[in-house]
Amino acid sequence: MSPLFEVLDMCETPLGQLCLRRRELLSRPGVVVTEVTLNHVFLMSSYHTESERLLARAAMDLSPGEDLSVLVGGLGLGFTTAEALGFDRVAQVETVELLEPVLAWLDRGWLPTGQVLGTDPRSKVTRGDIYARLLAPPERSWDVILVDVDHAPEQQLDTNHREFYTESGMRSVAEHLHPGGVLAIWSTESSPEAEAVMDRVFSDTKVEQLTWWNDLVDEEKTDTILLGRTAAAS
Repeated sequence: MSPLFEVLDMCETPLGQLCLRRRELLSRPGVVVTEVTLNHVFLMSSYHTESERLLARAAMDLSPGEDLSVLVGGLGLGFTTAEALGFDRVAQVETVELLEPVLAWLDRGWLPTGQVLGTDPRSKVTRGDIYARLLAPPERSWDVILVDVDHAPEQQLDTNHREFYTESGMRSVAEHLHPGGVLAIWSTESSPEAEAVMDRVFSDTKVEQLTWWNDLVDEEKTDTILLGRTAAAS
């Protein structure tokens, strides 16, 4: 029997051609993964999700409170949101996704985390631009904000995201956080410039890196989580 390879969806978006596919790994017979590509460039996979999940865990480690509110920028395959929902201390999670097709994938049950996101009453998924939202005046405040959209602060999917990583942009983001609130940003590589900006804005900052072995291409990979926490209430 031939290995499974199925294109679930392929469509044009404001960021380029987006593709959701499901395939059996040739090197791991019987292992089926879900993958996303953008403009034919690999974007994410359900096979290695360690750093997406670390994004939520690292932020939660800096957020000791109860009944926490979490805002997630970027739905993707849903692993960051699912990880946040795994904490009993979390009261609500809103996930903001720009691309309509990605929201449709969730509705159609094509995301590997769809069962969790679709049934947990604490979870809400909305369409919107997380960057525009965080750069605008806040309508409410959050305990934790998780952003996983760009490849890295210096590798943006859209040049409109550039302001987010500036000092003025980070100060706007901080206004969306409760006192002692945490911002966490996923990056495929280290970013000393973004770290320096966050050092100037937040009361406490931290960088966590996760090194893992990509056995599909026999290559070591290191992802970075940038964390900033606002000053606690006096």
